[in-house]
Amino acid sequence: MTDIDRRCVLAGLGVAAAAAAAPAAVAQAARARSSRDAQLDALLMRQFYAGLEREPTTATSLGPDTGMRAGLRSRFPDWSARGRAARRAQTDRDLAELRAFGRAGLGDVAQVSYDSAIFSAEADQGVGRFAYHSGGFAHRPGPYAVTQLGGFYTGVASFLDQQHPVKTRADADAYMARLAHVPRLLDDDTAVVRANAAMGVIAPRFVLDQALAQLKRLHDADPATTTMVASIARRSAAIGLSGYGERAQALFAGPIRAALARQTAALTELLPRSGQAAGVSRLPQGEAYYAATLRYHTTTGMSAADIHKLGRERVAELTGRIDALLKAQGYAKGSLVERLNALAASPGQRFANTDAGRQELLAYLNGRLDAIKPRLPRMFSRMPTLPYEIRRVPPEIEIGAPGGSAQRGLADGSRPGIFFINLRDTAEWPRYTLPTLAFHEGAPGHLFEGALSLQNGDLPIYRQIGQATAYSEGWGLYAEQVADELGMYDDDALGKIGYLASYAFRATRLVIDTGLHAMGWSREQAIRYMVENSSQSESASRTEVDRYIVYPGQACAYMVGQVAISGLRREVEGRRGYDIKRFHDLVLDTGRVPLAVLERRVRGAFPA
Repeated sequence: MTDIDRRCVLAGLGVAAAAAAAPAAVAQAARARSSRDAQLDALLMRQFYAGLEREPTTATSLGPDTGMRAGLRSRFPDWSARGRAARRAQTDRDLAELRAFGRAGLGDVAQVSYDSAIFSAEADQGVGRFAYHSGGFAHRPGPYAVTQLGGFYTGVASFLDQQHPVKTRADADAYMARLAHVPRLLDDDTAVVRANAAMGVIAPRFVLDQALAQLKRLHDADPATTTMVASIARRSAAIGLSGYGERAQALFAGPIRAALARQTAALTELLPRSGQAAGVSRLPQGEAYYAATLRYHTTTGMSAADIHKLGRERVAELTGRIDALLKAQGYAKGSLVERLNALAASPGQRFANTDAGRQELLAYLNGRLDAIKPRLPRMFSRMPTLPYEIRRVPPEIEIGAPGGSAQRGLADGSRPGIFFINLRDTAEWPRYTLPTLAFHEGAPGHLFEGALSLQNGDLPIYRQIGQATAYSEGWGLYAEQVADELGMYDDDALGKIGYLASYAFRATRLVIDTGLHAMGWSREQAIRYMVENSSQSESASRTEVDRYIVYPGQACAYMVGQVAISGLRREVEGRRGYDIKRFHDLVLDTGRVPLAVLERRVRGAFPA
């Protein structure tokens, strides 16, 4: 054998050996990746269940307050100053642990979990470093602990009534244990209000006035008629128990009412020190605080100036389209808002402002959900099997409550997904605005998306219930576009105007939120801008603007999220393997994740 022949044989043996070794190397790498993925899942699962110990109301909302965690059903979170500090410290530890674990070696699905967890912890840390920030059960993230929208007094009743189960005596006893804790919760809020005031953080006068009006209404109510008392009385009696309603009435009439009085006194004391300035820029480090809330809610690095510019551009585009449609319907004279008001006041547009009228309005909304269901399979490969519906906001909190809010159901179907609509005045809901509301909140919007997430057995629980405002609210707004594409307005020209008006309303939020908190706008200026550029009445606009004032940054998430999702869809259309059902599967199967994480996921599935 020549040297050349020998070298060829040896080379061939080397290639064969390498080829034989390649599958083993690939398998070893796959095992290592699988092990890393499992280790991350264990870490995130441990952090998730530790979080439930701190947030027992979340355990009740999700369902795992049974078995070894049954004790959580009788507890509320610790919202004292010490409890709030402990939360911030735990966020710091969780984030440090995630960073130490690292992203290297993770599979694609695990990378989504890791990136989402890192972002969430960083965003929590970003707003939590401001001592006056509030967030958690019954507290919308913002700088004021007690407002017309936030504070335990606004959330306790609906939580106990809608989420705390009463199917056994143990459930009823847990309910009563929680009810007995309500005075402490109210006093903790009152302490936060006083501590924030010492830092110079006091809600505007008009916010305090609304909160005081609601506190008075709750304080003065007949205990038996309040939701937190009536709920346990009704549900305990339904399972054959007695005495619970009477005990609940005594708790309300005594300790709870006294705590409400203390909270009322604390807010009243602040009235002389409150003012009319609306934005958070006046607060300590207010500019940095607003930037942190924008990142928290939009899950992007967009600046206030960028968001403001986007909003003005979208308002101009959408109002132009609405103008053309109004003219086609014979509404050619007057300003945009005057013509929309004329449409809202036209025959057939208003439901009676009575209980019967409210029931008719609810029936119409749920009917729109029934109408779209047969069309959804055209664009979605999976349908929810879990129930969802639309209900009324409890009357005792409707004065200052937002127009609506959604609540996920339970994975076992024992509690449906619910959208709560504020029906304090049915004139705020002309018929032409309701179809798009049903699609945004119901299907294929929030309740549809939430139910699919709960049904997705491939998602661990911490991903099923993850929160990313821009994703969830962006999906709700994107769902309105999908309803249009499914032909829901083909024979409903007025509904199409309502759809575009809904988009214009969300676009005005970008302008107003940034205007209030970064550009020195007054409350009156913000209300005027919304009235002039959307379908909202002056009353509804005032409620909305007051929401943005106490809940900075959140309102920007809707349009920012919708722009991101629809823009991502346009980007990947036409790429190899694309079809609309697969796109929607990818978006919905991630769970609620930051927009940057979603973009990487979809672009990776449809490479350029």
